[in-house]
Amino acid sequence: MNNTDVWVREGAYGTEDDPQAVSTWRRQDNTLTFPRIQGTDTVGHVVAVGDGVDPSRIGERVMVDFSIYNRDDDSLADIDYMGHGRDGGYAEYMALPAENAHVVATDLTDIELATFCCAYLTGERMLERARLAAGERVLVTGASGGVGSAIIQLARARGAVPIAVTAPGKEAALLEIGAQAVVTRGEGDFVEAVARAAGGEPIDVVADLVAGPMFNDLLKILRPEGRYTTAGAIGGPVVRLDLRTMYLKQLELHGSSQGSRADFRRLVGYIEDRKIRPLVGGVYPLSDFHRAQTDFMAKNFVGKLVVTPD
Repeated sequence: MNNTDVWVREGAYGTEDDPQAVSTWRRQDNTLTFPRIQGTDTVGHVVAVGDGVDPSRIGERVMVDFSIYNRDDDSLADIDYMGHGRDGGYAEYMALPAENAHVVATDLTDIELATFCCAYLTGERMLERARLAAGERVLVTGASGGVGSAIIQLARARGAVPIAVTAPGKEAALLEIGAQAVVTRGEGDFVEAVARAAGGEPIDVVADLVAGPMFNDLLKILRPEGRYTTAGAIGGPVVRLDLRTMYLKQLELHGSSQGSRADFRRLVGYIEDRKIRPLVGGVYPLSDFHRAQTDFMAKNFVGKLVVTPD
């Protein structure tokens, strides 16, 4: 389960003219039509193939690259995704392009493998855009969620040092998956707390999934010539920006969504090399989907919630 499916269901993406407008994920050239089956993070077995696809693929266990690229290159300017532009995986069966079905050499279960698709691809794209390098420090907001917890592991896979920001009660879990230190949101001065957590060392990258009132502090926290990257705004999408902070500190701001084919291939490599591991926060039958999404929206878990066909 992931935030994108929830926000699309709620029409919560706004428009460039009105951030409160009911709008779907693609603000231009909307491809959402009804009825639509949602569900982007999908793992399953191939049970049939279409014309031109090798029949020997029947029986393969595959992880789905959910992106609809619409282009032959790695540009994401016209990106779409399964669960929006075409039906997704909240069902017993799903049809998809053969090139999007990836065999992954791993002994992880279907449930475990399904946790990587959307969150980890989104996180990898964020870090790729921000050019996070070995030895650099990255501050991760919303760190207990699917993308945030993915970024902690993906940063470690790059040799970088993640510092997590989270709600009270989740600190130990984030340290266990690789955070160098944890800042508890809402306790004391946020900028000072981050400085203590970093041991006085500079923050090179902010990977932000929260935004809202903390946005300006995140720019203050970045070192000069630091990089800010975001793929979500669960704390509020409309923020205050003092442009002087941005230009006087020579900052880079990157917006990011989904990932490229190359990003997905790197993700598969991380899984196969065991550089990242699944974080299953709960499992629900498809028949209990309403409770599953309600629990997902409550955010009282670390990692990913998974839905399985009955």
